[in-house]
Amino acid sequence: MPETVFDRSTVDDAVVATSLGSSMLRPFWLDGLDLLSWPQLTGSHAVDLVVVGGGYTGLWTALLAKQRDPDARVMVLEGRTVGWAASGRNGGFVEASLTHGEANGEKRYPGEIDQLNRLGMENLDEIEATASGWRCDFERTGTLAVAVEPHQVDELRDAHNGTTEIFFDQAALHAQLDSPTYLAGLWSTRSTALVHPGKLVASLATACAEAGVEIFERSAVRGLDSGSTRDAIVVETKQGSVVAKRVALATNAFPSLLGRYRFHTVPVYDYVLMTEPLSDAQLARIGWGSRQGVADLGNQFHYYRLSADNRILWGGYDAIYHFGGRIRPEYDDRPASFEKLARHFFTTFPQLEGVKFSHRWGGVIDTSTRFSAFFGRAKQGRISYAAGFTGLGVAASRFAANVMLDHLGGLETERTELQMVKSVPPPFPPEPAVFAGVQATRWALDRADHNAGKRNLLLKTLDAAGLGFDS
Repeated sequence: MPETVFDRSTVDDAVVATSLGSSMLRPFWLDGLDLLSWPQLTGSHAVDLVVVGGGYTGLWTALLAKQRDPDARVMVLEGRTVGWAASGRNGGFVEASLTHGEANGEKRYPGEIDQLNRLGMENLDEIEATASGWRCDFERTGTLAVAVEPHQVDELRDAHNGTTEIFFDQAALHAQLDSPTYLAGLWSTRSTALVHPGKLVASLATACAEAGVEIFERSAVRGLDSGSTRDAIVVETKQGSVVAKRVALATNAFPSLLGRYRFHTVPVYDYVLMTEPLSDAQLARIGWGSRQGVADLGNQFHYYRLSADNRILWGGYDAIYHFGGRIRPEYDDRPASFEKLARHFFTTFPQLEGVKFSHRWGGVIDTSTRFSAFFGRAKQGRISYAAGFTGLGVAASRFAANVMLDHLGGLETERTELQMVKSVPPPFPPEPAVFAGVQATRWALDRADHNAGKRNLLLKTLDAAGLGFDS
C-alpha cells in the first residue's frame, strides 16, 4: 500500500518521548481557569424552562431563552460542572458550517445548501457580535485547508474565488505557514473564528447568570416524567425535582433521556496536545503571521491553531470508539494516540524539534450517522432535543439552541422548515454491529488515505446510503 507523508516520517522516538515527558493529563483550556461554581439542586421548584446540560448547547439555549422572554424562569441542570466535557476540551474552532463542511452538506441537502450556508454565516456573525464583548480570545482568522498529498491539490484550487476563498500554491503557502509536508492551501477567510473554549464557557455562564438564569451543578437528571401533569414535565435529580413547562435536552455525547434517540449518537474519543508557548524565534521558523486555524485534507485529519499566548494546539487523526459506547475517565489517556500525534506534529514542523507539550487530553464527540446535528421533539412539543454535532458544534450549538426554542415556542421559522431540521438520521445499530461497523469504516478511510483518496466498496456503499462522510 502506498505510504502517506506521515508514514514516511523519520522523527526519532526520543524526540517524541521527550516532547511528551512532562505533559499533564488535563485540558489546557480549563487548567487554572477561574470558573464560577454553582450550587447543587435541592428541594422542589417550578419553572418555565429547564435546560439539561451545562455545555455550549445548554448555555446558549438558556441565554437566548432569557433574551426572548426576560420574565421567564429558566434553569440549567448540569450533571458535573459547567463546561467540563466537550465544551472545555475542543479545539476552539468556531465554524460557520452547520453541516460539517460543504461536501457533507451538498450530499445530504443539495436543495438547501445555499440557505444553510447563509444561515450558518449569519449565526457566526451573531456569535462574533456577542463574543467580541467577552474576554474569550475571539479571533475571526478563517481557516487554512492544506493539501499534504498530490490528489488533494485540485480540490483546493477548484474552490478558489479570489475573495473569501484564496488558493496558495506550494511556494505561496510556505510564505504563509512553512511545512515541508504542504503542497497547496486554501484560506477560507470568513468562515471560521478561533476562541478560548474555557473562557467562552465562563462568559456564557456569566451572561446567563446576569440575565437571571439559575444554574445548578452536580445535579444529574435521572428522569423525565409527565405523569399526572398534563401541561408540564417533572425533571428529577438525586436531591431535587423541578416541574417545568418546557424542557430542552442538551446532553450531546451522553445517553439521551429520550429512549427513542438512545441509539442516534455514539461517543467517539478525540485526542489533543498543546505545546508550551513558542518563542518569537520559534514562531519565525514557521511563519503563521495570519494566525489561521489549520486542517489537512485526509479522511483522518489533523486540526491545529495558535492560542493567544502562542501555543500550538494539535489534535485529531485518531477517532476511537469503545465497545458499548462506554465513556470512562481512563479513556482520556491513550498513550498510542498521543505518541502518534506528537510524531505527526514534528513531521509537519521539523523546525520545531525540541518543543515540548505541556498538556494532553481526550474527550468524546457526539457522532451521528449524518455527521451534523439533528433535532427531536417529545411530549406534545414540551421537550426539544439537539445532538450529533460530530465535533463541529462550537458555533452550531447556538443555531441548535434557536431551533429548540423555536420548537418549544410552537413557532414556524425559517430554521424549523429546513429539511435538515425536520429529518432525523437513522440510528446506529446495537452492539456488536456498531463496534464492527465503526472499526470497518475507520479501516476503509485509512485505506482511502493511502490510495490517493479512492473510496472502496464499503465507503461507496455508505455514500449511496447517505451515511458516508467527506471531511
